[in-house]
Formats: sequence, structure tokens, C-alpha cells
Amino acid sequence: MTTPSAPGTLPANARAAGDTADDAAEPALPRLRPDVAVTPLRAGLHLRGRRGSVTLEGSTALPALWRLLEEPLRTGDVTELDRRAAPGTRVREALDTLVERLRAHDLVVSAPAGHAPDWIAATAGRPADTATALEAARVEVASGVPGDPLAKAVSRALSDAGVAWTHAVEPALPEDVVLLRETGGGRRAVAVGARGGRGYVTAPGSPEQVSSDAAALAALRPSEPAGAGPAAFVALLGGSAAQRLLCAAGGLPDPASEGDDPRLVPGLPAILVADARPLQADYRSWLGPGLIDADRRARLEPARTLAEALGRVTALTDERVGVLPGPAPGALRQSPVPLASCELPDNTVLAGAARLDLARLEAFCRAAELRLAGPGAVRAWVGADRAHALGRALRETAAKTFPAPSTALPEAHWREHPQAGHWWTALTGRLGTPARLEVRRLADEEAYLAVVHGGTDPAAHGPVLGDAVEATPGDAAAFAALSAAAAAHSASPKLAPGHLCRANGAVAALATANTRPAPWEDRGWTNGWLADLALRETALQAVLRRLTGLRVRESADTAPALAARLRAFGFSVLYGREEDR
Repeated sequence: MTTPSAPGTLPANARAAGDTADDAAEPALPRLRPDVAVTPLRAGLHLRGRRGSVTLEGSTALPALWRLLEEPLRTGDVTELDRRAAPGTRVREALDTLVERLRAHDLVVSAPAGHAPDWIAATAGRPADTATALEAARVEVASGVPGDPLAKAVSRALSDAGVAWTHAVEPALPEDVVLLRETGGGRRAVAVGARGGRGYVTAPGSPEQVSSDAAALAALRPSEPAGAGPAAFVALLGGSAAQRLLCAAGGLPDPASEGDDPRLVPGLPAILVADARPLQADYRSWLGPGLIDADRRARLEPARTLAEALGRVTALTDERVGVLPGPAPGALRQSPVPLASCELPDNTVLAGAARLDLARLEAFCRAAELRLAGPGAVRAWVGADRAHALGRALRETAAKTFPAPSTALPEAHWREHPQAGHWWTALTGRLGTPARLEVRRLADEEAYLAVVHGGTDPAAHGPVLGDAVEATPGDAAAFAALSAAAAAHSASPKLAPGHLCRANGAVAALATANTRPAPWEDRGWTNGWLADLALRETALQAVLRRLTGLRVRESADTAPALAARLRAFGFSVLYGREEDR
């Protein structure tokens, strides 16, 4: 059943916007956006609005210039501006310069505004066109039951914006979900849901896409009690849903794109998540299952830097909409080894690295691999890009293929490496762990396996505390000692990690991308060491492929949904079997 509302309309004079040649022409003077506020300073001005802000300083004349300019700029009255500051004068040149600074910060609009409402003129690039588009828009508000409070909140927001709407009851819809759909030829839609004091608003998309998003989001909160929540909370969600759909219909920027939130992943849609107590809402990156299906797979390019990769890790481990627990230092001591842990339901993954950001990425990748583990001998490797995933896979396979050094190299081959010396001292000195370290060259290739054993007696064959495969004896010794130090550092009955990650140099190229070590940062500094490792990574992977014969592929016989989600965020997932070597 469809029940028409008394549709709201834009002001009658808004229909005339753009109807005449004078309205269509570019104005000689841009208009100040109606929401811009101005604060005079002792020697400058501060202007702020929805689209931007700017502080102009350097002259005590700026407040006086603003008094000349403000009224004509708010009204668009060029004649009044000419009367106050004649063209060609130095005062007019100063005013023109001021206007250009405002234009650069999107505080003025050059396109004709006509009689568009202030909320449109404050945001739109061409306010008259947006007003016309919204006047023609028709929206259907669909809910599972009549009288739904969330549907009422959406309808009120649409009416307040002057947009016509109708209400439809669709019993197939969950009672806590409302769909907003364009009618009359439009294909844009938004879903909004609220249950147990928590809610969401999807990004605009097709009706099928937002319905898929709503179902996936509902699956993330199955145990929450029924009921939409307090009136203010319902109004926030209803208004936000209407705003996102109207912005899409009117060609306005999506609200999620404003504010430069560093937590959002560029190139991905974002959903609004809200809580009733305390009342709050913010945007989170989200890629629903409908965008990751086999027919129209959405996938970001691999991360170009470590910071970009960690930003995607944050989105994938978001507590509300993520797919994995987040890697974090928590209460772990960070000296002498930076540590990060990832709490899985049946396991605790712990990683140690030369820096905490490297440990966080390693813990995330290993946690994802454990969740992706397939039947039998199928093994999954995860990396921020293919080179990172392959480097991790080859090192692990090589360590298993050549399990223990038979003839160790003399200690002089690795002892002078500054990182090897540092981590060996951390293990045996600061942590007081009895250990011995052996390094072996693999098959006369430029690849070396280092193994740290517990105890100091070579004949005792103590437990392996850490191992590593790298391109030089010093690098291998450094990572093996680092892994052993992380294991010793985390040895606590309170922690009892179920899985300790192997420290390695596979991430070096990503960690040093778009960076340049300072002249004094040699291998004794982490940045210099990573840059040195990155130079050898391609050659090392070629050697390890020859030695191990490892073959990997992008898909498994039964790849879980997690693999598709990781790939959509630009991560690489590689699969291999023991018999593939």
C-alpha cells in the first residue's frame, strides 16, 4: 500500500532560478555563502563556513577592507561595490585579491544562486541547479510496518527540505530498517536502521546495493534488543538518511566526504554509525558484500605506503563494522621490543618488530591467515601487496625446508651488523635469556637462515626461540634475535600468546616507500636498515623461489568471504599447499 503525503515544496520563487538569461549568466561578483561567519582580528580576519575556513593576517587594514566588501559580497550588488571602491583603484585591487582568497577556500560561490534556500547555497557549486533538481525529486519511504518512528523521522526531514515523498509499507522489510528510494526514473537509494540504541545510514547506491548493505550490517548486531531508541537519536538517523539521499540527488558532495577524517579510506564508501547513549555519530569505511561479488568486484589498488596500509587495517578492524579484531599494543610493554597483539576468539596472535607500526601490520596479516586457514595442507599468506605477501610466504617456506643449520658460519659474519648486535644484546643482556645463534648459507645462494636456540650448550639442541631467512647473514641474525627477544619479552602466564609471529624484512619496501633516510641514518637506524633491506628484496625472493619451488595462486578451492574483503581493501591473499612446492 502506498500512501501519498502532503509533499513539501521548495519556495515558489525558487522555480524561477535560472529561467532568465540574466540568472543564467555568471555573476560579475561572487556571492558569499550564507553560512559564512567572520571574526575580525587585530591585524586580520578569520572566516569560516561549511565548505571551508581561512585566516587572513598581516595588515590592520583588513578589517576595514572587509567592512567595505561584506555587504556587496552577501547581496551580489556590483553597483554598490563600485560605489565603495571604484574599479582600477588600489582599494579595489585589494578587495579583488581578498575575494580570490575566499574563492580558493570555497567561501564564495560564482554560479548564480537564484532563490535557492540557504542550506543549498551554503554547499552547492551551482545552487540554482541543485534547487531545481531537488524540486523535481520524488522519494519513496518504505518501512516494514505503518507508523514506524524511523520512517516518520525520515519523512519529516524530507518535508523540511522541501522534497515530495510518499510512504510505502513493505512487510518483507525488517521492522528496524527503512529504505529511501528515488522514484520517477531515479535509481538512488539509502537504507537506515536502528535497533537497541545503535543505528546506521548506508552510503547512497542502488536499491539492491543498499538492501544488501542493510542485511550485512544487521548480521553484525544480531543480539541487540528491539526498539529504535530515544527520539533525538531517531531524528538524527532520519535526518542523516534524508541528507545523504538528497545530496546524491542534487549533485552535492556526500556528507561523508567532508571533514577530512583520516580514519576513512579514500576511494571507499562510508556508512554513518550512531549510538544513542551517549548520542554520537561518525562515518566508517565500508564495502558491502554486494560490491565484492564475482560479477562486479570492487577493489582498491594495493597500498603505496605503510601508513596507507595501516589506515586500511584500521577500517578492516573497526569495532562496529570490521571483520577482524584490531592489532594493538594494549598493556604490553614496549621495551626492549615493540609488541602488538590481536585477540582472536580461540587464539592470541602476538608480533614483535623494530617499530610498533610494523608489529601491528604483521599481527594483522597473521591473524587474517589464521582465519583463512583451509582444510588439509592449504596455507594462506596475507600481505599489504603481492610482494609483501609473497615475501612472507617464501621466508616461511624456506625456514621449513631448511629447518636447522648443519654447519654454522663463524660469528664474525653477523656479529658486526649493528641491528644483529642490538637485538642479540636485547635478548641475552637486557632480557637475560641464555641463547646461542647459528647462521647458515642456503645452497650456496645469497640467502641465509639464522636460528636462535635456547641455552648455551651447542650439544643440548635447546628449543628454537626464533628464526629468520634473509639476504645477508647479518640481516638474518638480526631478525632471528628480534623474534627470540619478542618471544622472551612476551613470556608471561598472564599473556600466554597462542601464536608468535616471525619478524622479517618482507615489509621493508612498503615501509620505505616515498621516504628517504636522513644522511646519518645508516643500518644502525631502523629507517636506514629498512631501506637497505628493500634494495635486496626482489633478488632475495627470486633466490627463495628457486630454492623452495613454492607455487602460489590467488584463489583457493573454497576461498572464504574474508579473502574477498581483504582483496577489496587492496590486500593480497595467496594460497599454496605443501605439494605445490
